[in-house]
Amino acid sequence: MGERGVYISIGAYLVLSCLKLIIAFISGSAALRADGLNNATDIVASVAVLIGLKLARKPPDADHPYGHWKAETVASLIASFIMMTVGLQVLYTAVLNVFDGSNEAPDMMAAWTGIFGAIVMFLVYRYNMRLGTKINSQSVKAAAKDNLSDALVSIGTVIGIIGSQLGLPWLDPLAAIIVGLIICKTAWEIFTSSSHQLTDGFDETLMAAYTETIMQIQGVKGIKTMKARSYGNNTIVDTEILVNSTLDIRKAHDVATTVEKTLKREHGVYWVNVHVEPQ
Repeated sequence: MGERGVYISIGAYLVLSCLKLIIAFISGSAALRADGLNNATDIVASVAVLIGLKLARKPPDADHPYGHWKAETVASLIASFIMMTVGLQVLYTAVLNVFDGSNEAPDMMAAWTGIFGAIVMFLVYRYNMRLGTKINSQSVKAAAKDNLSDALVSIGTVIGIIGSQLGLPWLDPLAAIIVGLIICKTAWEIFTSSSHQLTDGFDETLMAAYTETIMQIQGVKGIKTMKARSYGNNTIVDTEILVNSTLDIRKAHDVATTVEKTLKREHGVYWVNVHVEPQ
């Protein structure tokens, strides 16, 4: 069901990017061209997420005993490289236009196109946010926030175009520079997040929350080790807990089972490996 939101986003980005690039060519608006390329990079990112989601659902096989969950992260990493390339190209072209004394104000048709794009993306944002809340999907909610940022980018584009109509033609390429910076910033954030996850980096605040939860469980005297890593949207925890050395095997096993069930219930952990050490 969550894929429905991704398909809607891809459809909207596809239509808007084509429309903006065509109108930008006709009207001569650097800002609208940058906005269109921004939507084009969103298509790449959305398709990457979609492919990653499909691959991540493949069951474990002989050479992927842990499954294919990281396929989504790899796809996002590849998308970040493409987005950064487009962002740098937008910046390069926009900077040249700023220092080009022949800049002319683009046709107002570009502004109306930008307004239309902002309205469409805001409606897509509302739909995806409602869908993400309904199915409790963080990825769909993240896509919704990206839709909202694209709507705001379009508004900034419109401001630049209208400003150029008021005798400040350099505002149009300046808006293009801002859009280019936004594309590069988004690409960098996706790259750092993906690379952090692929190298088994993990949020220390979540680790602390897991530790606090385990220490509150009856029978746990301490934690010897605690490790966690992410596979796509799933979290795996490996921990060694300390229990009273006088406990028999069955009771020690019951404590470990309680730890496992509690982490899954309270923190949504997908898989928990618990090793018991006597103390």
